[in-house]
Amino acid sequence: PYFSFPKRGCSAEAQRRPQFGTRFLTDPRQVFQHNAWDNVEWSTEQEEAAQKKVQENSQPLPAEKQEEFDNRANEYWNDFYTIHENRFFKDRHWLFTEFPELAPQQKPPLDAEENLLNGEDVPSTHTETEFPGATASYRILEVGCGVGNTVFPILKTNNDPGLFVYCCDFSSTAVDLVKSNPEYDPSRCHAFVHDMSDTSADYPIPHQSLDVIVLIFVLSALHPQKMQNTINRLARLLKPGGVLLLRDYGRYDMAQLRFKKGRCLSENFYVRGDGTRVYFFTQDELHDLFCNAGLEKVQNMVDRRLQVNRGKQLTMYRVWVQCKYRKVLAPT
Repeated sequence: PYFSFPKRGCSAEAQRRPQFGTRFLTDPRQVFQHNAWDNVEWSTEQEEAAQKKVQENSQPLPAEKQEEFDNRANEYWNDFYTIHENRFFKDRHWLFTEFPELAPQQKPPLDAEENLLNGEDVPSTHTETEFPGATASYRILEVGCGVGNTVFPILKTNNDPGLFVYCCDFSSTAVDLVKSNPEYDPSRCHAFVHDMSDTSADYPIPHQSLDVIVLIFVLSALHPQKMQNTINRLARLLKPGGVLLLRDYGRYDMAQLRFKKGRCLSENFYVRGDGTRVYFFTQDELHDLFCNAGLEKVQNMVDRRLQVNRGKQLTMYRVWVQCKYRKVLAPT
């Protein structure tokens, strides 16, 4: 079935979470009064038009062309960051509203039963010198960190002395830009190059050592066939009770509808003009990926936003999916 949008206000979860915004468009004549409107309903006609548009441009490129984009992915992303450096991005200060796990917090001590894994104490097999941040009490990993627009707001906002932030990216150019940032502090942060889809590439962090993993508009850059293994490997890094936070492109986002013929690689998976790739998710697809990795749902929401260019009198519909999934605490 095609992407269906939950109606605003019909779930307790939606009512409990005002973070997505409270500016609702009740009178279409007022559309150009503000730059953006939250949780905009789609009409049946609008959704059918989006489906039709996607269907028209869904003829996939030849296999050899697809393989070329796959093999040269690293080159395309390095070129992207070489061109844009840090001018293309804005720091994501909305993170702390949507994901309070990233903000400073007083963590209550875990119950004794939550310290148990399969009925036994979780073994500590690593000494303090074996990996960066080994002495930290709260560890966050951002995968696909780009030039640090998530990492640096976390480091600036969260002054918890026990915090340590790991960040990695496929692009060595991006990681070099993070390390050259004057706010990069090796005593609180470790940046490294990593291909999250490479099953043979180990993370420099032991299993069951992370409190939070952050994926912001990064899973969508992977080939769909590589997503499940990627999430499985990340889930193993989480402590029992640790959470994985995701925000990414939703099905029928404006960016998907703008793709012309000759840009489709497979269903809902496209290549941009610069050679980088992007997938557009449904909530159910993400739910299955996380559940298959042994994670349980805390949040899985669609953020539908109407962005407005008042100067040009244009309306643009954005669709993002936001998820929060927790590693299951093993029964004692």
